[in-house]
Amino acid sequence: MAIGEPASLTQGALRSTSEAPPAHYILNIQQFSALTKHNVERYESNEFEAGGYKWKLVIHPNGNKTKNAGEFLSVYLTIVDTTSLAPGWEVYATFRIFLLDQNNDTYLKVEDEKTNGRRFHRLRTEWGFDQFISFKAFNDPNNAYLVGDNCVFGAEVFVRKERSKGKTESLSMVKDAVSYKNTWKINNYSKLNADCESSHVFSVGDHKWKVQLYPNGKGGIGGYISLKLALAEPQNLPPGTKILAEFTLRMLDQLGTRHYSGKASYWFSASKPEWGWQRFISHGIFFQTNRGLLLKDVCSIEAEIAIHGESTVFG
Repeated sequence: MAIGEPASLTQGALRSTSEAPPAHYILNIQQFSALTKHNVERYESNEFEAGGYKWKLVIHPNGNKTKNAGEFLSVYLTIVDTTSLAPGWEVYATFRIFLLDQNNDTYLKVEDEKTNGRRFHRLRTEWGFDQFISFKAFNDPNNAYLVGDNCVFGAEVFVRKERSKGKTESLSMVKDAVSYKNTWKINNYSKLNADCESSHVFSVGDHKWKVQLYPNGKGGIGGYISLKLALAEPQNLPPGTKILAEFTLRMLDQLGTRHYSGKASYWFSASKPEWGWQRFISHGIFFQTNRGLLLKDVCSIEAEIAIHGESTVFG
């Protein structure tokens, strides 16, 4: 088993119904089908603390393909922030994973039958359930686990003595995301002398963005132009906020339709506020006189952005 590979507890899973909500973490997912639509194979929640350690809830919306989960939703618990732990660390923990029945306000509770806990360590940072619930049961309206394309998961973790600091995470996926375009016209390109040039700030999805251009490549790689999309005010994001943006950065051909573009999807956050291409385009291509990417010392860059989801932590 590779480092961090989840271990299955399917054969030893105990299932029951609980009226009490999970004590340590609640993950509310809106527009769940968008996760599968956009091929999100693995969603990791934000961190939460239980028993003096930090954890994440991990969901495979299409089932864990590496574990041959078949027609089942896979859910795991993973221990994180382990670099601060002593060498050779081991944590024995029992845990329960919850799924809300939204009609009866009760929870499906799935837990390991091994009551003395599972051993988390450097070579095994995840434990969980490959076959947490079948897609058939999950989507059955009579079970009310998925109502209006919304669902609620939860987790409890007990490490020897419980110390809980409960948090709630809300992941909102956008069912039919709309793309927005913004054009940045750079005049007098030959006179640019800064390492990085930034576009004017524009708004998409309640957040402010900008395009960053490095005429000689970021970090002085030479011979290339670097182009990136960035949050304009990452310091203003609430802690734990993540934004899933699908975007295209496009240098416009001002003589025709041979635009030069790159497309990507990325979870933007305060700690990871930018994403793009170090070698977006070579100087050789950009400065070709018959290409139209630079015409009369003018360059036009178009940013096309669609926000597909946002995760926020409360508490």
